[in-house]
Amino acid sequence: MTQEQLKYKFNQFNHASTYVSHKELASGHINDTYLIETKEEPFYILQRINHLVFKDVPGLISNKVSVSKHIQKKLSHLSEEELKRSVLTFVQAKSGEYYYKDEDGDYWNVMVYISDSNTHEIVNNVEVAYEGGKLAGEFLNLTSDFNASILTEVIPKFHDMSFRFWQFDEALKVATKERLEQAGEYIDRVNALKEEMHIIQNLKESGDIKLRVTHNDTKISNALFDKNNKGLCMIDTDTVMPGVVHYDFGDAIRTICNTAAEDETNLDLVNFNVEYYKAYKKGFLEKVESALSPLEIKTLPLAAKTMIFIMAIRFLTDFLNGDVYYKTKYPEHNLDRSKNQFKLIDSMMAQMDVEN
Repeated sequence: MTQEQLKYKFNQFNHASTYVSHKELASGHINDTYLIETKEEPFYILQRINHLVFKDVPGLISNKVSVSKHIQKKLSHLSEEELKRSVLTFVQAKSGEYYYKDEDGDYWNVMVYISDSNTHEIVNNVEVAYEGGKLAGEFLNLTSDFNASILTEVIPKFHDMSFRFWQFDEALKVATKERLEQAGEYIDRVNALKEEMHIIQNLKESGDIKLRVTHNDTKISNALFDKNNKGLCMIDTDTVMPGVVHYDFGDAIRTICNTAAEDETNLDLVNFNVEYYKAYKKGFLEKVESALSPLEIKTLPLAAKTMIFIMAIRFLTDFLNGDVYYKTKYPEHNLDRSKNQFKLIDSMMAQMDVEN
């Protein structure tokens, strides 16, 4: 992408700023994201949404703009400067939409850049875990009165456990004998956990737990911090859609509390960090507990186990399918990823005070 091309796309939005330069931001694996520097602040984020991954980009952008506007109204007591640091601000295109569709069919959107901020790829202390929990909890709290049913489901069946088991069962039918043998122990583990791993989905489908706005990608790198490591806001809201609180809590715990990379093959290094769990949960509940039911709160530990499991079954399914979804570096890579997640579950469950 040339400088002139990016400048042209940036200028399709109502920002009243003069482009000076840009640099590509490496974070994220799906979209192309650029920091646009202008003559005067604020700077901006220009993003190309990958329409090959997200099939309904206008719906996706409508989701995140609607949710941001809702949060802005809830925080209207803040100054304009504070507000722009507490929630993502999207810029309207000259067409009147919040996106620009170019001649190649690519969709672009623009956000106001939040300066003097940083993200963390991993958690190194309980304070960051605590602040991350507060941010995710606050996001859910501020959107708890938003009608989630009007949102587009940008990734259908993303956390649907029945769908993941169906995919797993289909993979068993096509897997080679060798891979079935290699994965035998973990195939048995998946089947043994089937009933327990459907509990949260069953509660959702029965209406016993509320359908609400959820972020659906709560890894710590999607939490924005100031220079003193105090939380600012949740970012990367492309996956905002209807869900249950357990998705956001469980996925954050899965990524924050693993003491090793998710493809670490030395399982002795894979453990569940209970201190990070407690710190994250403390911050999370400080912000959202008043908006949750007793049942939602009671089942949060199960959410952590469930979201770890859903990755374990997805990695195992891909291994059985011959590695068609996740990129792999060697033949057993997906199997090792699955083993890693099961070890994380074992470590979590072995620490009986994890719920406290």
